[in-house]
Amino acid sequence: MLLAGIDIGTLTCRLLIGRVSEDGRLTEVHSDRRILRLGEGVDRDHLLRPAAIARVVETLRDWRTVINSHHVDAQIAVATSAVRNARNREEFLGRVMQEVGFEVEVISGGEEARRTLLGIRSGLPAGVTTILGLDIGGGSTEFILDRPDHAPVMHSIEIGVVRLTERLLTQDPPAPDQIRAARELIMKETEQIKPVLGTLAGTTLVGTAGSITTLAAMAQKLSTYEPLRIHNYRLSLDTIRALEREILGRTKAQRREMPGLEAGREEVIVAGVLILRGVMETLGFTEGLVSDLGLREGILLDLAAPRKR
Repeated sequence: MLLAGIDIGTLTCRLLIGRVSEDGRLTEVHSDRRILRLGEGVDRDHLLRPAAIARVVETLRDWRTVINSHHVDAQIAVATSAVRNARNREEFLGRVMQEVGFEVEVISGGEEARRTLLGIRSGLPAGVTTILGLDIGGGSTEFILDRPDHAPVMHSIEIGVVRLTERLLTQDPPAPDQIRAARELIMKETEQIKPVLGTLAGTTLVGTAGSITTLAAMAQKLSTYEPLRIHNYRLSLDTIRALEREILGRTKAQRREMPGLEAGREEVIVAGVLILRGVMETLGFTEGLVSDLGLREGILLDLAAPRKR
């Protein structure tokens, strides 16, 4: 089956056209991603802004042309935290349908976690069984504990890189008191889910989405994004702390010059590195595995599942 999937995130929109074989293997045919910041201001006023909506609609119009040229068997578009939390989400969904022809599914945090797990599981190295998936998004962060012979445990917290940046990290670079407040909030939210997750001994932390993959690229000082060097890269807590020191000591303009940092992510990478460090320290992880596969792969695998045919 040749399928197309679109992930409309708070910070980034992603397109994936891929072929799913009968045994469930996904092969990429075409992909694109753009930092469009649909969720700017949503944390404060719970409204999607006209300029942000226009950026996304324009991109979806481009992607409609691409999808049509591939003659796919089926397609799906999903939206996450920003659209979930916006009071004017029906206006956005209606405009996308009217102007582009996409029916967008607004998925819950739990459903986002379930499909993200499908993507992560499809690319794990041999021998990795019990995992804690970590998906740091723009508006929320998902935790997915998956163990053999157990139902997955999924939990979402309303902390993401756009939300945290707009709420607390407003100076350039952020002031020490802002950093301190962000650390405290991250630790508080993560502490609250520890009883839900239970013991994590023998569990592999697997991080997905843009913040973590960007930090893996920065750790390797990649001049261009190389998926094969990102996927299954092991990112240590010591490396995260070292990157944090470099990131926090620079302005947005200075961060743009750092190798591996994707253009458009120079403001929110502060929140990304703070969230990752806070989660790892609070939950007791000294390293994590980086997955270049996540929600956009998961929505295609879910679409291809027999129950969806």
